[in-house]
Amino acid sequence: MAKIELITKIYAPIEKVFDLSRSIDLHMESTKQTGEKAIAGKTTGLIELGETVTWRAKHFGIWQTLTSKITEFDQPNLFVDEMDSGAFKSFRHEHRFAISGNQTIMKDIFEFKSPLGVLGRLFNKMILTRYMTKLLEERNRVIKETAESNR
Repeated sequence: MAKIELITKIYAPIEKVFDLSRSIDLHMESTKQTGEKAIAGKTTGLIELGETVTWRAKHFGIWQTLTSKITEFDQPNLFVDEMDSGAFKSFRHEHRFAISGNQTIMKDIFEFKSPLGVLGRLFNKMILTRYMTKLLEERNRVIKETAESNR
């Protein structure tokens, strides 16, 4: 299983950062480069516990569909989304939030498995982990920029 951990420091209230992180609309803004759109389930607004969203996006030149579900929810400290169906064998994305002084510390823990056994693990190591890290970093940049700009 591959694992990515990111920490983003944001000068904004924890509640605001938590809500921006679960915003379907802001997620689509942060993934413009892949043409990502919410096409089923929760397609706009703030996703909640038990809800699903189906995304359609172009990755590596191929249109893909992925459905994830919010499986844990402790506002404003944590939410977890896990893949229901899609190109991964599995994934689990923990979104953790904490206050440190006048900052919100946002921590992403993204664990995933690719299909195809040894070939999938090799693909993770050579390409996919770096690709997913860049996607998450861009998402976090947009959340930080939005939270700190009072948009």
